[in-house]
Amino acid sequence: MTEAYPAEEKRPRRRGGKVLGTLVVLLLVVGGLLVVADRVAAGAAERMIARQVSDELAKQDARSAKPQVEVAGFPFLTQVAAGKYEHISIVLRDVQGSVQGDAVSLPQLDVDARDVRASLDTLRSGRGDVVADSVRGTGTISYDSLAALLDRPGLKLGEQGGRLAVTAPLDILGAKLTVNGTADITVSEQGKVALKFNDLNAEGLPALPLAQTMLSNYAKGISVDIPLPELPFQLAVREVKPTPEGLAVTADAKDVPINSVS
Repeated sequence: MTEAYPAEEKRPRRRGGKVLGTLVVLLLVVGGLLVVADRVAAGAAERMIARQVSDELAKQDARSAKPQVEVAGFPFLTQVAAGKYEHISIVLRDVQGSVQGDAVSLPQLDVDARDVRASLDTLRSGRGDVVADSVRGTGTISYDSLAALLDRPGLKLGEQGGRLAVTAPLDILGAKLTVNGTADITVSEQGKVALKFNDLNAEGLPALPLAQTMLSNYAKGISVDIPLPELPFQLAVREVKPTPEGLAVTADAKDVPINSVS
């Protein structure tokens, strides 16, 4: 006779676990939607600021590729509510300004705006003030652009040992020589940049006072104030440093309106 075993008791379903799982999924969905909404709002603000920056450049007779704007910090919407943004970065490429008929080239100008104030109304309408407590700009002046301003045939500029170096052909008393040397770079309180070539030499220079005078006059002729274009956002140049890529320019400003719409 076969022994019968009691049927297994049915275990109650764990409804609590399913409810918890559903809540987790809902929270993830809601969180995802909030992130998307936050990024959409940030994107709209970035486009508005980019338009204002383009308008500001146009007023200064300057040109650049379309500005790239990024509003840092997450969540963005809490910054909107407070009307204050920790950090806004603006990248301007191929910046050119007209200076005495010559184009000064800035392949890229990186602008870092800190503690930016803008009301919700301004972001909605695109009208009103967007003001940064501080703005720092960094860019590079190409050596070719600078050499064109000095306007000396065959002159080439570059970086050598952290200094601005020059090489140029020069005819002195019938001798075709190559001039080499470096320049001192100074920045005035008004933000003007000056080049002074004190240490030029030329191998094979005739040992005559007139030859030395001609070399000195050439050095004076290329020792000039650099006519920089007016930088956006009221930026004033604080430092210029030779690099392999060009003259690296650092500028800053305080309490700066980064748009021009009222």
